Amino acid sequence: METILITGGSGTIGMQLSDQLTAIGYSVRHLSRSVKGNEKYLTFKWDLTSNYVDPAALEHVDHIIHLAGENVGDGRWTTARKKRILSSRVDTANLILKSLKGKRLKSFISASGISYYGSKTTPSIYKESDELGHDFLAEVSVSWENAAARFKSVTDRVVALRTGVVLSKEGGALSKMATPIKWGIGSPLGSGNQYIPWLHLDDICGMYCKAVQDENVSGVYNAVASEHVTNKGFTKQIAAVLSKRLWAPKVPAFLLRLLFGEMSIIILEGSRIDNQKIKDAGYVFKFDQLTDALKDIYS
Repeated sequence: METILITGGSGTIGMQLSDQLTAIGYSVRHLSRSVKGNEKYLTFKWDLTSNYVDPAALEHVDHIIHLAGENVGDGRWTTARKKRILSSRVDTANLILKSLKGKRLKSFISASGISYYGSKTTPSIYKESDELGHDFLAEVSVSWENAAARFKSVTDRVVALRTGVVLSKEGGALSKMATPIKWGIGSPLGSGNQYIPWLHLDDICGMYCKAVQDENVSGVYNAVASEHVTNKGFTKQIAAVLSKRLWAPKVPAFLLRLLFGEMSIIILEGSRIDNQKIKDAGYVFKFDQLTDALKDIYS
């Protein structure tokens, strides 16, 4: 039985992924900033401020999945928050690498973001080979992937999944979008023409399982569904699945900028992302159309 260590394992993706990996025969353990003793999975403590990782966490580990990272949408991007967003992804990866002390892994698999290409609305459909963007989140994703690439010194296989908006029953972006629609005051944001690259929780977990199991999976992959949907279309499809009508006008972009500051870019901008590479690797989507994903979530 191979052992997988997951950072950020207590989150929505981490918990479902842990369940799926356990179901197919892996031993799963988590790294966490706090250990209460009643966790579902064997949990070890780490602390970035003191550069500490419990050595026992890394004993006999075959794969590491790095999901840790402060939520970029949970508040205005102050200078301090930007530092935490970056550090929670990059410095944590560096700490793990340092703590391995020469131990070999079968794979290191890291989250990344479609923000790699920049938060912008363009006619382009971005592939993994396209150039990086130049805004804050693009810089975060680039640094995140560079930190993952350093693990090539301890493993022959490094994978980064550039992840879109993950749709799940528990919180997250979908809950924020659906709440005003449920109240009857939902509406597109800004122009409504910005794209929202998305994927179902089952599929992002499925991709991580694929990355662990398939030794041919290596490098960077876009983790998004095939269907390209604008913010306007997304809002309409949520309303349709919830049997709600949309009454309110579009929320003006200037108001969102006023409310959220620089962070509003993740709401107001978005381009299409290509997923052919992950499909060519053999991954088969469970939910490749938004209506099917929403019906599963709200059934």
